[in-house]
Amino acid sequence: MSTAKFALLGHPLAHSMSPFLHQRLFAAAGVQASYELLDAAPEELPAAVERLREFDGFNITIPYKQSILPYLNEVDGTASFFGSVNTVKNEGGRLIGCSTDGDGFLFALRAAGVSCKGSLLLLGCGGASRAMGGTALLAGASSILVAARHPERAEPLLADLRSFARERGLSCKIRAQSFEELERGTQERWDLLVNGTPVGMHPHTDGCPVSEQVINRCKAVFDAVYNPDETVLLQTAERLEKTAVHGIGMLCGQAAVSEEFWGLPACDTDSLLRLCREAVEEMNRQFGEGA
Repeated sequence: MSTAKFALLGHPLAHSMSPFLHQRLFAAAGVQASYELLDAAPEELPAAVERLREFDGFNITIPYKQSILPYLNEVDGTASFFGSVNTVKNEGGRLIGCSTDGDGFLFALRAAGVSCKGSLLLLGCGGASRAMGGTALLAGASSILVAARHPERAEPLLADLRSFARERGLSCKIRAQSFEELERGTQERWDLLVNGTPVGMHPHTDGCPVSEQVINRCKAVFDAVYNPDETVLLQTAERLEKTAVHGIGMLCGQAAVSEEFWGLPACDTDSLLRLCREAVEEMNRQFGEGA
């Protein structure tokens, strides 16, 4: 039996848990497959994509979720809206892309018993925020406030979210603020805070994207950063007795859906939750407890 080949494209990749996750998923499904890291600097992207044409499929992470698009033959509808792709399958030389980030986001929230149907405070306006904001909109969010260092840079995301809502007949108040305005506010409350920025990511683990005062105005907090598992943002949320949702759930969830997109067997929920726990243990082993 031939061994299927998969990979992760990104830069840098020193902190990636993807090989561990996918090898565990391959083993659970009884699939013979390999998974490797392809760390390519921006100027190496064209050559890296040519090399990846030899693979059965691949994942994409920072900074190529958007810049990969011109190299693809087809992109599914959700990924077209998100404007980014994190998974590609190779069908007879045709590269077909999709985004599984939204699926991973919803899996993490569901596992923690958290809904995104209420008011959402979304930190950042990059690719991760776009995927999570669009997913929350489709899931029934009543309002979305995007906090950005430069609010004008959030305008394309706001315009797309509003257009997305109109096309589907969804009612959602969508606006943006600067982080400075957010910190000055005292009255507004949110059902869910979602961090789509890299603040707090290994190795700069002492960072937190917002103050304790902002966190205290939210019922639940989700951090897309998964390394470390216990970010300062989540530690603060837990201390304030908020529901804290860890990014490792999103990572494991999107990895499982990626494998389904590649045509591999689906992973059941219990096995996926067990994988989340194993991934945290492995991450602590690789990077140190609490990393």
